[in-house]
Amino acid sequence: MSQSLFHKVWDAHAVRQLPSGQTQLFIGLHLIHEVTSPQAFQMMRERGLKVAYADRTFATVDHIVPTDIRTRPFMDTMAEEMMEALEENTSAFDIPLFDLNDDRQGIVHVIGPELGLTQPGMTIACGDSHTSTHGAFGAIAFGIGTSQVRDVLATQCLAMDPLKVRRIVVTGTLSRGVYAKDVILNIIRRLGVKGGVGYAYEYGGPVVEAMGMEERMSICNMSIEGGARAGYVNPDRTTFDYLKDRPYAPAGDAFNRAVAWWNSMASDDNADYDEVFELDGSELQPTVTWGITPGQGIYVTEKVPGLKDLPEDQRDVASEAYDYMDVKPGTPIAGTPIDVAFVGSCTNSRISDLREAARIAKGKTVSPRTKALVVPGSQAVCKAAEAEGLHEIFQAAGFEWRHAGCSMCLAMNPDKLQGRQVCASSSNRNFKGRQGSPTGRTLLMSPAMVTAAAIAGEVVDVRTLVN
Repeated sequence: MSQSLFHKVWDAHAVRQLPSGQTQLFIGLHLIHEVTSPQAFQMMRERGLKVAYADRTFATVDHIVPTDIRTRPFMDTMAEEMMEALEENTSAFDIPLFDLNDDRQGIVHVIGPELGLTQPGMTIACGDSHTSTHGAFGAIAFGIGTSQVRDVLATQCLAMDPLKVRRIVVTGTLSRGVYAKDVILNIIRRLGVKGGVGYAYEYGGPVVEAMGMEERMSICNMSIEGGARAGYVNPDRTTFDYLKDRPYAPAGDAFNRAVAWWNSMASDDNADYDEVFELDGSELQPTVTWGITPGQGIYVTEKVPGLKDLPEDQRDVASEAYDYMDVKPGTPIAGTPIDVAFVGSCTNSRISDLREAARIAKGKTVSPRTKALVVPGSQAVCKAAEAEGLHEIFQAAGFEWRHAGCSMCLAMNPDKLQGRQVCASSSNRNFKGRQGSPTGRTLLMSPAMVTAAAIAGEVVDVRTLVN
């Protein structure tokens, strides 16, 4: 029977069907960090449990680590306690830890792929909602809660509800100044922030197939913002070339055998899907969110929509967004002043993101009204960028160049908005208070658009700054 990758991977990892109707699913790779693991380990100790497969779990530090001064102990006592707990727990349970002194440290969804831990055909779990990022490799990756982190540590399994699969086909070719971030923002704009509930999203079509792995990761990363439980891209030659020679990837003949199996896990040509949605990539423009959900995005050339322009079920949250964001319907999004520009997060902090941002920043100067910072997603990305001189371009333009970490994405560290500041951000969420201030405001956009906004001091069409 013809199957999608989702069903092939699900069936390959299904242990049994539970009386509840859920599937007991074996998890091939478990990633943990300092925020959602301490309570899970405490629950393990209270029950006298051991980690079932310590060799399938890897830990890093990312959410709470400062990106400027990293001297221990941290000034934030809670952050220091989380670090100490992770160090103690990984040592006690014999789990590898990529800490601040390790060249492999970085945002969990950046280091998994770059180390070759993330591979096609896997089931992957992490106590972080953006675990869907790893689906770019043809894996089925789930964000899980703390009690589920405990379950995976103790049993290497999860109880999961079956999902429907929606194939999203992006046709045509992207225009100059339009990026993967614009693609996913427009998918969410059209399908809604709840459109993916109960689904896994399979991304395909000419636009996705032409993308590099880092672009595919950006799209899969924000599947959760569209309500989907997981998002993935079928593995292909781009996937295999990326993984070759990565530290944890198979080597030699084992790699060739792995590629053969990875290929077999891709969706069959005549696989059945519960739904198919098409998006014409040729029509897309640089996109900016104006409101308080990732679904409230518009082209940079458009105006903030009025209530009558929106479906009835979106009008209440739109009214709330007008008040919170202090925007008026009919106002152009271009020209919106910004106070902070942030290039980073697990969505857009990889070397290709930084290269494109540096291309925009080169020879220009950050607006005096704007604080701008660039935060690499991992120490490896940081070193690669510095080897290319990207940090010098950013610093010459007036950006702050930081160490690897989550930084302003969710602000569980010193990088926070202050008061009513407006931030042009390459991250994934624009919820109220997301970036550290209960009244701070976030505009989501691509790294190139963030860079352009930093230079102009306001939202601007990046296409006016590129050749």
